[in-house]
Amino acid sequence: MTPSYGWYGDDFTGATDTLATVARLGHRAFLFLRVPEPQHLARVGDLDAIGIAGAARTMSPDEMLAELPPIGAFFRDLSVRVLHYKCCSTFDSASARGNISVATGILHKYVAHETVAIIGGQPSLGRYCAFSNLFASFGAEGGVFRLDRHPTMSRHPTTPMTEADLRKHLATLGMQNIGAIHWPVLATSPEVIAGEWQRLSKNVSAILLDALDMCHIDAIGRLLRTESRRHSLLAVGPSSVAQAFFEKGDVQARSPLRSMDGPVLAFVGSLSPTTRIQVAAARSYTRLAVDPDSLLSSSEAREQIIKEAAAALAQGEHVMLSTAPETGDVPHSATADLATASASLVDEVLKRRPVRRLAVAGGDTSSRIVGHLGYWGLGYYSQISNGVAVSLARSDDLSRDGMLLMLKGGQMGHEDLFETFLGDEGGP
Repeated sequence: MTPSYGWYGDDFTGATDTLATVARLGHRAFLFLRVPEPQHLARVGDLDAIGIAGAARTMSPDEMLAELPPIGAFFRDLSVRVLHYKCCSTFDSASARGNISVATGILHKYVAHETVAIIGGQPSLGRYCAFSNLFASFGAEGGVFRLDRHPTMSRHPTTPMTEADLRKHLATLGMQNIGAIHWPVLATSPEVIAGEWQRLSKNVSAILLDALDMCHIDAIGRLLRTESRRHSLLAVGPSSVAQAFFEKGDVQARSPLRSMDGPVLAFVGSLSPTTRIQVAAARSYTRLAVDPDSLLSSSEAREQIIKEAAAALAQGEHVMLSTAPETGDVPHSATADLATASASLVDEVLKRRPVRRLAVAGGDTSSRIVGHLGYWGLGYYSQISNGVAVSLARSDDLSRDGMLLMLKGGQMGHEDLFETFLGDEGGP
């Protein structure tokens, strides 16, 4: 069966969230870690949706120009109806890093529809778009902040969001001539919504759609299905694009996590307050601090942490490696070099002491680590928390084929997330 939907995730955690979204709606989906080889496509069978996980969120425009054209050509040749550029639900992006406008311009060449659909919110994750302004929840109490006043996103170390109006934000990145369909219109009839889309499409190159609740997502879904039947369509946004496009089918139950899978290795590269709370609650892990400067400059320090981690795993202990401090300010800024060194570190630990479950915190860190470990794809296994999935890794290396991976973005997941990943031994 030819898939009707293709998505490219600009980081691995977001890509797995879309995988989980489609699978939980009862549709067959699989996430590849690069443009798939024919033999790997054959091994996964018929699909309704096919994804490719990437790392465009950390790329320069020139790097995107090398990364994205083969992706677009692959999906064009598959004849998908919707090509989804899956960006972060907070749309954080900068001109020289993860530029959403550049990515959109590249991929738009591989679809037939002249108008790009931008879905501005994901209510299921506490992301709300009203009159083109994006709001995001924060903290256990569920406080909601306009993005330019959000305690985390307004101060992001690499892509701080200083503008909540997504049209203005995207214009700053280079995407001009953006129209908008706001939530009062989405609350009307499908005919009115379609008419507004057609009216705007005559004069704009992209249309931003508000999303405050699932009724708006359903309305957007009807529009996407209709327009994509006319011409293949590029959609930009979080996993709410998939929530909108796919209607609910027959959902198959998944087996719960089991503690008999052996010890868990976790790696924390996220600096977010949410992750710090989750790390503090991870009471069942042996924690090993990884000093970023030493990891980057000292082979002796690297070897010592590998030995300690492998020895603890050999004793059946769950191990958490972390480059992030439990308190204090952000200690480092060499994100790309540190993520690469972290990936090599995890790879070496697994070579010396293989495990069946791996957790990684941090979108950029997840992309580098999973890309380094030699997997060719991920299937859906279960949803462990809102916005966080457990995936079944596929590899030609039998020691790594079938591993369970939990990849989480910095702001995602409940407090006991790492404990829950232990299965019957830990967590609620």
